Amino acid sequence: MSHKPTITDSLQFPADSKVPRALFGLGAAGIIASAVGYFFNADQFFASYLVSFTFFTGIGIAALMMVMLHHITRSSWGVLVRRISEVFSANMMIWGIFLIPVLLGIHNLYHWSHEDAVMADKLLQGKSAYLNTPFFIGRQVLYFVIWGFLGYKLHKASVEMDETGDWGITTHLRKLSAPGILLLALSLTFASFDWLMSVDPHWFSTMFGVYFFAICFQAFWPVMILMVFFLQGQGLLKKTIQQVHIYDLGAWFFAFTVFYAYIAFSQFLLIYYANIPEETLWYYHRLEGSWKYIAYSLLVFRFAVPFLVLMNREAKHRRSVLAFISIVVLVIHFAEIYWIVMPVFSEHGIHFNWMDITTFLGLGGMFFGLFFNKFQKHKMVPVNDPKLDDCLSKSYHQ
Repeated sequence: MSHKPTITDSLQFPADSKVPRALFGLGAAGIIASAVGYFFNADQFFASYLVSFTFFTGIGIAALMMVMLHHITRSSWGVLVRRISEVFSANMMIWGIFLIPVLLGIHNLYHWSHEDAVMADKLLQGKSAYLNTPFFIGRQVLYFVIWGFLGYKLHKASVEMDETGDWGITTHLRKLSAPGILLLALSLTFASFDWLMSVDPHWFSTMFGVYFFAICFQAFWPVMILMVFFLQGQGLLKKTIQQVHIYDLGAWFFAFTVFYAYIAFSQFLLIYYANIPEETLWYYHRLEGSWKYIAYSLLVFRFAVPFLVLMNREAKHRRSVLAFISIVVLVIHFAEIYWIVMPVFSEHGIHFNWMDITTFLGLGGMFFGLFFNKFQKHKMVPVNDPKLDDCLSKSYHQ
């Protein structure tokens, strides 16, 4: 007779925890400091803000994608950690508020937003049907409506299943996720064009959407790993999330490290082989001066190091190794977004500014403050999910 697994850990994040308040305090301090910086150098403020905004928004988008993949594939391996992804994605609608500075800084960030520049440039005139301020703003609103709606509905239905135990909700979640993942893929692609590719409006890459997806999804797994380690460091879910579940997170981390390398190299190879000036110039600017050091660092720290370390089965069982590699990849993830955006504003090389730090801390504090504020309102695990027992017993490995 088989023994049905049970959860003995507390499933509620402490309501009196000071973590959300501390994070909101950090976020407020960072945003206030950045706002002061705006009055000294508005262009730098908006550029730094765009980098940090893209960093955290990409994590939320990847979390939403992962929730829908779970439901579509009816997977059991990640049920115990799915609520983390659900909460990240559920905050996407309110996170849209932090897009406002990007919209206010359109003229500082995007050359195509200046009518005189468009009038003097035939290439920009050809793109003006897409790259114009009203349509740009409208697209941003649409993106966050899509992401916010999907994140809210998926989280709400999952929590409802906690309370009612109605397994029929899983059918609703799958039906929502199937078209939802297509909408997310399309909106993510166009968002990457808008936020990052159009910073340099003469450049284009048909692979940029999947490239942006790859960098966001690779960065998502370190966040998940570090979040689980943080919760267990607080004495939460220590018996529930076991070593085999940590291993699975490490395996996904490894898989998307390979996927990232494949996509990034493919984009570079296609542009290098075609040798079209409008395309190669983008890489040329990022492979000269001090910018080339970030490019080389991407090869080493975003692919080679995590690939060689995580290839080892034992490494995915060692928490200290996973934590270290996770931090390394998140640092280089920020550096890559910085490398995509900043050469437009600093052609002569890397020029770090204190607002790069304050905007990151400000948005990071708010992003994770919102997470824990919502996380503590419901159970940390979807307790009535029909796949929970399989996940607890690890039968999917047998």
